[in-house]
Amino acid sequence: MTELNRRHLLAAAAIGAGAGALPFRSARAQAANTIRIGVMNDQSGPYRDIGGPNGVTMAQIAAQEFGNRGFNVEVIGADHQNKPDVGANLARQWYDQGVDVILDVPTSSVGLAVNQVAREKNKVYINVGAATADLTGPQCSPVTAHWVYDTYMLAKSTGGAMVRAGGKRWFFITADYAFGHALERDTTNFVRAAGGSVAGSVRYPFPATTDFSSFLLQAQASRAEVIGLCNAGQDTINSIKQAAEFGLTRRGVKIAALLMFIADVHALGLEQGQGLVMTESFYWDLNDRTRAFSRRVQPRLNQRAMPNMVTAGNYSATLHYLKAVADMGAAAAKGPGVEVMNRMKAMPVEDEAFGRGTLRQDGRMMIPSYLFEVKKPSESTGPWDYLKLLQTTPADEAWRPLSEGGCPLVRS
Repeated sequence: MTELNRRHLLAAAAIGAGAGALPFRSARAQAANTIRIGVMNDQSGPYRDIGGPNGVTMAQIAAQEFGNRGFNVEVIGADHQNKPDVGANLARQWYDQGVDVILDVPTSSVGLAVNQVAREKNKVYINVGAATADLTGPQCSPVTAHWVYDTYMLAKSTGGAMVRAGGKRWFFITADYAFGHALERDTTNFVRAAGGSVAGSVRYPFPATTDFSSFLLQAQASRAEVIGLCNAGQDTINSIKQAAEFGLTRRGVKIAALLMFIADVHALGLEQGQGLVMTESFYWDLNDRTRAFSRRVQPRLNQRAMPNMVTAGNYSATLHYLKAVADMGAAAAKGPGVEVMNRMKAMPVEDEAFGRGTLRQDGRMMIPSYLFEVKKPSESTGPWDYLKLLQTTPADEAWRPLSEGGCPLVRS
């Protein structure tokens, strides 16, 4: 066994066991009616708190709640280290060893690499954590679905709101990989379409950057009214903290956190986060349904975190996939991935986290998006009570029109 094989299989067994899953065994030792779900994400880097171990746990919760429908379900997890080659190699190993579906895969460069392996192997891939809208555009695949958010939806909602509020002149600080590039591209299009302009941009090495001071000084020198952060996780937190240290917000510069999660607000604190706007497709306190769901799963999550749109997305995607397996039978679900994905697209999506949705021809999961503002400390009633709703965008308006994505699956 290669060192890569050994390291990732041991990591998978450890993470799976922590989530209550069965340990990973060789494909030959598995029963023919066992469906295997592999959750691949960042377990140790800047995106750990967005998905990480909690993402694996949420898939396991969905499998347990789905119950025994004539087949067994095994959930495993592993760390892709935010490296496309590691993610692609792990995907090949998993599919070859009998994993039936790969789930989550944040970091767009890794997500796109796994997308190609899934297409090659004709196996199901449900992306939850990566943001690039190219997964339902030029890189769309008949075996791939994209859950909960993407760069087009984020740019339209958060970017559009900032321009409407008077932020016409922008400067972008961008993580130098596929996600950052796509988010900058999509936001630039919305800013210019709304009559705004881009004063400049800078790209920084990902994931090796923690000091954003030189980039913030460039943004300040450009006299931009809005600094657009095309990053996520710990990078976003560090960027916002350092912007406050430089006094940029006190001088009237607005910070557009184009991808931000409730876990980031929790880490940042309301004192520094207040007034930021952010877009989500899920918030635990959105309505009675999301509150009941979140309070039920919260005790199972590390640090008793409330679920965010990625971890909730892992629950939703797992549940919908298992419904399709039950509908067609485990034996058929182990066959060509395109047939499983077609069955998923033919079935309505419905769960406690997101309510009702549909899976579009290009693989896009269609649900509303929500624009939130981070509360002032005086407005919060306690831990995780961080956001207030500003705007709801219906599903048919939130996402890029099917005709504009360039997906080769879409019939003209």
